[in-house]
Amino acid sequence: MAVTATDPIKIIFAILLPPLGVFMEVGFKGHFWLNILLTLFGFIPGIIHALYVILKH
Repeated sequence: MAVTATDPIKIIFAILLPPLGVFMEVGFKGHFWLNILLTLFGFIPGIIHALYVILKH
């Protein structure tokens, strides 16, 4: 897993607005919609999932 120059920006967006960080990483795929759902249920689960997606891809 290589770290790119945009990863810090994605991580900042993942903390401020989790679905945006996931969208920047994977687009309108399943992880994006799951993150919206998790963010609606609770902001912290959305952040955790967003960081997971960004750091795993």
